[in-house]
Amino acid sequence: EDDALALFEVTEELTADAGLAAYEVSNHARTGHECRHNLIYWNYGEYAGVGPGAHSRIRGAGGEPFAIEMVRMPEEWRRQVLETGTGAGIRTAVAPADAANEYMLMGLRLSGGIDLQRYERLAGAPPDSERIATLHEEGLADSKAPPGRLAVTPRGRRVLNAVVRYLAGG
Repeated sequence: EDDALALFEVTEELTADAGLAAYEVSNHARTGHECRHNLIYWNYGEYAGVGPGAHSRIRGAGGEPFAIEMVRMPEEWRRQVLETGTGAGIRTAVAPADAANEYMLMGLRLSGGIDLQRYERLAGAPPDSERIATLHEEGLADSKAPPGRLAVTPRGRRVLNAVVRYLAGG
C-alpha cells in the first residue's frame, strides 16, 4: 500500500507538472480534453454494454434504474443472441439506496464531486450531514466545493473507498 501511494503521488506530481489536471481519481487531462466516455460512468449516466460479459445501467420507462449483465461466455452469448435477439443474462432493478450509493461511489471519484440534490432524489433522503461535517473536519471533504456539491480533497482521494463506505453508513 505504501508503494502504491508513493506511485500515486508521483503520478499526480508528474501529470500536474505537465499541465494535466486530475479530473478523476485515476484520470488526468488538459481542460476540455477529459474522456467523455468515462465521464458517463463517473456522472452515473446511462450506458449500454454490448458483448459477452458487458454491463449496462439503463432506466426503464418509469425512470427506474436497471443493471444488466450480458452472458459472459462468448459462445453462449452468441447462441442466445441468435435465438432470442439479446445476450442479456441478468437484469436487476437497482434499489433507490443502491442507486444513490452507486452515484456517490462513482461521482466522488471526480474532482467536482456529486450534486447533493441528485443524491437525495436517488436515495429519497439526503446524505448524513453529521458524517459530511466529520469529513470536512478531518480534511477529507473539500470545503471549497460549490454550494450543493460534495467533493473530496486530494487527501480524501487517497482513502476514497473508506470515505464512500463511511458516507454509506458502513
